[in-house]
Amino acid sequence: MIPGIYIHIPFCLSKCGYCDFYSVTEAGKIPLFTTSLIREMEMYRGVFDRFDTIYLGGGTPSLLGADQTGQLLDALHRTFLFFDDTEVTIEANPGDLSPEMASSLYTAGIGRISIGVQSFDDGTLALLGRRHSATEAITAIENARRAGFGNVGLDLIYGVPGQNIRSWLETIHTALSFAPEHLSCYQLTLEPSTPLGLRYRSGEIVPPDDALLCEFFMKTSETLEAAGYVHYEVSNFARGDEWMSRHNRKYWDHTPYLGLGPAAHSFSGNRRWWNHRCLDRYIEEVGRKVSPIGGSEMLTGEQLRLESLYLGLRTKRGVDLDEFAHRYGCDLLHEKGELLRTMQREDLITITGNHLRPTRAGLLLSDSLPLL
Repeated sequence: MIPGIYIHIPFCLSKCGYCDFYSVTEAGKIPLFTTSLIREMEMYRGVFDRFDTIYLGGGTPSLLGADQTGQLLDALHRTFLFFDDTEVTIEANPGDLSPEMASSLYTAGIGRISIGVQSFDDGTLALLGRRHSATEAITAIENARRAGFGNVGLDLIYGVPGQNIRSWLETIHTALSFAPEHLSCYQLTLEPSTPLGLRYRSGEIVPPDDALLCEFFMKTSETLEAAGYVHYEVSNFARGDEWMSRHNRKYWDHTPYLGLGPAAHSFSGNRRWWNHRCLDRYIEEVGRKVSPIGGSEMLTGEQLRLESLYLGLRTKRGVDLDEFAHRYGCDLLHEKGELLRTMQREDLITITGNHLRPTRAGLLLSDSLPLL
């Protein structure tokens, strides 16, 4: 299992109304953050073997600019070992992706770009608090293609208050017109502490009901699979197996990964740890040559087994029953045979050979399937 590196860039020009990821609007601290991040890299020199993915997420990584992004990539390659075909991904806000920026990122060695479009409807974008328009989103995609990016992903959100199936499908068809290699279609989650979450709790906005959310999910899957995309994880679609996110797949099969930056998570073996969710504390501790770890946990065999089942049933690959039995000492067909047959009759899973896989309906209910 080849590990990957995730770098959390915690800066945004403004906070979106639905976002619960850690970020700050203090762009003036970017140079100090960059210095601290490079120092944190040194703390892990030699701890992991060779990596094959780098993922710059956030926050808004495209706020760094091409020079600082290149500086970070150079530091990574000075500190760690990488395979020649390493997948390097950056998340980008459409409003940042000028022709010059797109070209500079591509020249810096980034081969995969994930553009946070979210919608091609200006009303939806305004409700979400996005700082770009539908026109800017289209321009950003075109700029990425002209710069040379042959691996473009688009992030989209459904289940937005006031959104209907027709408007959502229009967004999907607009996205398909650009033939992206990857699409992530996320259901909006109204986190309690976010501005949209507070508006929901006050009764100001009303999200779609469960029946409509189910229709959003099923129509999304049907439409994209009909267009030739592989629905390889609950929220993710690829224009062929070769375009699946190599980095994200590590999170779903307990492959080790190293997270750098404030609030970043790491995993190796049966240990998970995470950095402080505070930029100032992160900078202060790294400056004192102290690891900025905010917490950690050791997972038991039972916890690993349940996580493996939960994560596996969120993916098209599903669960390799022989591998599962070897790793966790649990023969699912023997111990849960009757329940599995019931789930088959309800068209939630299929069992072919040694593989248990969720159906489309099973993916819809994937959060509850592992309760078996």
